[in-house]
Amino acid sequence: AARDAEEKAWQDGELDRLLESLREKRNRLLADTDYLALSDNTLSSNMKTYRQNLRDLTSGLDTVDKVNNVTWPTKP
Repeated sequence: AARDAEEKAWQDGELDRLLESLREKRNRLLADTDYLALSDNTLSSNMKTYRQNLRDLTSGLDTVDKVNNVTWPTKP
């Protein structure tokens, strides 16, 4: 019974774990382009869109399937 409870708890936390992993990757990708967003640089329209798409990536991800099927934006 205790093992079943552990497995259920692990399965119940799958979405949270996947979202955390997705956010970590997204944050690394944003960090890779942060230097372009400094005040002495002007971001291209494509780069602005890319960075916004990265920030919006987690919106609406409320199931494991949605997280597993995320389409990552392409860096310009």
